[in-house]
Amino acid sequence: MQSANLCIKCKGKGLCGLSKCPVMSRFYARRDTKPVKEYMGESPSVFVGSKNYPDVSGGPLLSRENDNPEHWVSGNYSIDDIVRIRSGTIRGNSGEKNLSGSIQEIALSSRPVDVEVAFVKPVRFDLRFDGVLAPVGLSGVVSDMSVIDNALVPRVVDRITSDTDLKANDAIAELYRGGTDLHYIQNLLSSGLLGVKRRIVPTRWSITAVDDTISGVLKKNISGYLPLEEIRVFNGCIHGNNMAVMLIPGDWRYEMTEIWEKSSLWSGSESATIVSDSEGKKRKQGYSPIAGAYYSARLAVLEYLESVRRSARVIAVRRVTGEYWAPLGTWVIREAARKAMKGNYMTPADLSEGINIISSLSGGDKWLPYSSLIPEIKTQKTLFDF
Repeated sequence: MQSANLCIKCKGKGLCGLSKCPVMSRFYARRDTKPVKEYMGESPSVFVGSKNYPDVSGGPLLSRENDNPEHWVSGNYSIDDIVRIRSGTIRGNSGEKNLSGSIQEIALSSRPVDVEVAFVKPVRFDLRFDGVLAPVGLSGVVSDMSVIDNALVPRVVDRITSDTDLKANDAIAELYRGGTDLHYIQNLLSSGLLGVKRRIVPTRWSITAVDDTISGVLKKNISGYLPLEEIRVFNGCIHGNNMAVMLIPGDWRYEMTEIWEKSSLWSGSESATIVSDSEGKKRKQGYSPIAGAYYSARLAVLEYLESVRRSARVIAVRRVTGEYWAPLGTWVIREAARKAMKGNYMTPADLSEGINIISSLSGGDKWLPYSSLIPEIKTQKTLFDF
């Protein structure tokens, strides 16, 4: 068995040197789609890989089932349901020169469009996954593709994608304010439909970019709000990902800690492995060691603070249990945090009681020595304390 620390860093990228990730054996066991050389049916979204960037490859995702994570959450899909869908989803690959036209038609549409796709060879099982992306089971090189349906484009999407003078960050913010869901925005960005200097963006980058861009807008708003008047503790869980969040009166600070319990997805038989990261008022520099989960959970908390028009210091602890046997992507963490923030909250009398509650929700206080924000709050007084 590989080291849990290596597995948590790798998340299926092959750092161990093995030909097949042993953690994902159950995912492979669920493949039941026969290889095909042609496909006629729905394409709900697109996929662009990051390998060999900027010479990217990608194409349509081909599936007759909904691939929007927000739909999976509202439909109460199980991990097995999602794995079944994704293991049978085909990822069409083509060079960048052949990408833009057809995949932009797919990305523009708010509903799946019908396509006809021919492959150079029958599609093969080629599982790709990491800590950010939802896995896709099948892959094939596209030789020919036709979109045989008309895209349904909402007015706000049509207006913003047509504006070539609007910067990508501003376009993302306007789409979000206009009610466009995150999955839709990610597809538009990945397909090269947003910004002034437009280009195809790898899907895994677009996911984090959208989370981070919207968070930047919300943080700017929150900086002008009064602090919360009490400590609040929230808790929510989706697919073995438990999010415990404590909001402490004060200006914006954010800290997230991950606990991978024994027998969870990447920790195997070893004891819990913990990773932590934090930020202050300034924009975070560098990519978080927690990867996309950091940005997804942060967005959910910021959405809550925006909704109550308050600022706070945030302690977020993600506890990953053995129930989470397949990596589904960072949307799981965002939706678990959203579920937490939409639920009832506890109001501990002081910070010590809040820490105890977080610890009880997170399987113990093993996260506490990794926190840099808790000691700061205990030792530093601000204007909010007077």
